[in-house]
Amino acid sequence: MSTLEAATSTTTRQDTAWQVCIQPDCRSTYGIDEILVACPKCGNLLDIGYDWDRLEVPSSLSEFEARWSTRRNPLDFSGVWRFRNLLPFAPEASIVTIGEGQTILRESNLISRYVGLNDSNVLLQYEGLNPSGSFKDNGMTAASTHARMVGAKFAACASTGNTSASLAIYSSAAQLFNALVFVGTGKIAFGKLSQALDYGAHTLQIAGDFDDALKQVREVCQREKIYLCNSVNPFRLEGQKTIMFRVLEALNWQPPDWIVVPGGNLGNSSAFGKAFLELKDLGLIDRVPRLAVINAAGANTLHQLYNERSVRWNDGRTDDATIDGFFAQMDAENRRASTLATAIEINRPVNLKKCLRALDACHGVVRQVSDQEILDAKAQIGAGGFGCEPASAASVAGAKLLREEGIIAPSDQVVCILTGHQLKDPNATVAYHSSTNGEIDSKLAAHGIDSVTFANGPVVVENELDRILDVIRSL
Repeated sequence: MSTLEAATSTTTRQDTAWQVCIQPDCRSTYGIDEILVACPKCGNLLDIGYDWDRLEVPSSLSEFEARWSTRRNPLDFSGVWRFRNLLPFAPEASIVTIGEGQTILRESNLISRYVGLNDSNVLLQYEGLNPSGSFKDNGMTAASTHARMVGAKFAACASTGNTSASLAIYSSAAQLFNALVFVGTGKIAFGKLSQALDYGAHTLQIAGDFDDALKQVREVCQREKIYLCNSVNPFRLEGQKTIMFRVLEALNWQPPDWIVVPGGNLGNSSAFGKAFLELKDLGLIDRVPRLAVINAAGANTLHQLYNERSVRWNDGRTDDATIDGFFAQMDAENRRASTLATAIEINRPVNLKKCLRALDACHGVVRQVSDQEILDAKAQIGAGGFGCEPASAASVAGAKLLREEGIIAPSDQVVCILTGHQLKDPNATVAYHSSTNGEIDSKLAAHGIDSVTFANGPVVVENELDRILDVIRSL
């Protein structure tokens, strides 16, 4: 029996997985049967830890390829749970899956040239193919599984849209718990809101932005003992690790030179760092790629703290005084996040410290890009055959900036994460391509967009065959 076969024949035991505080001076541990989103002793974030010596792990990542032939098993069909040996907190009977993780990594010569790299050196990891249309399903399947393990009847989240859609689809498909969704007023794209409504989630619209909604939902969940599904939930990030497993799978299990990811609540970057740390410690990879986290300029907390105030992981002893002072000043000035990339329109990223750890482990960098740069990159991604929501395009815009700065070399292999489907926010797409003849859509102009270099607007033509043929022949 192979290592992987042996691992799937047993039920995961409570004493081989636990929740642990990330603060090195605390490191308090708690059972996986507890519902926690922060360390009760010190208030810091929690990780899921494993006793790898007592768990069956593959001797090589290529062992996972055996599961390609057993895809009739729903767990092996899932692009998350076929890697369950690397997130072994749940008995197989408890796992909730709806076929998430059927995503692809695709070369794009058009984007390679746009960024300034050699042909085929930019690869786009397209998470928009998930059931709800975004990367969130990777984490929500894990959070839903844990919710089932602890018998939760209600689950809640605050959202700019993608998290709410993902929680709602798992709630409706699994029929295990009721979903409560908190969104800010006017802060959610209709493509995303429509999903939460259609999938039956109870939606509460808060007078405020995402940060306000998250503050309220955390209070509600604590007071009413409701299961919280935002990325402060450590089980969510276990599922998001698998995005990197699939990237490695597509690259014949060899790490690329760079992973470039949009930065909002910083769950993905945190999960990616944990994934690579664990794989390196387990001897399953011999090096980790570099990590670039890209903020929108209108929601640039990580950039401000990392690049302008030099806040670092520092072996877990972060400069909390500087962080707290930054947020206090933000509150005093009533500064609000503002970007067309609404999925990353977040001023208070809950996974800040975990992201700092990931940047440290992956020799990472942080950059900010404007909405102009984001929408131009988005248009080029679309022209290459992949439609994505604006936040996704921050990764490509960031890679282009890093190439211009000489930090990324032309020969580097760069994986850009596209986090969500184009139809999550079609209004931004239509506004960009319709802004022709020097007339910029007012919504775009309000966010500093003054040009639409790659616009592909419709041609207005008379309802006459000759005129239509004239237009076609001029193409």
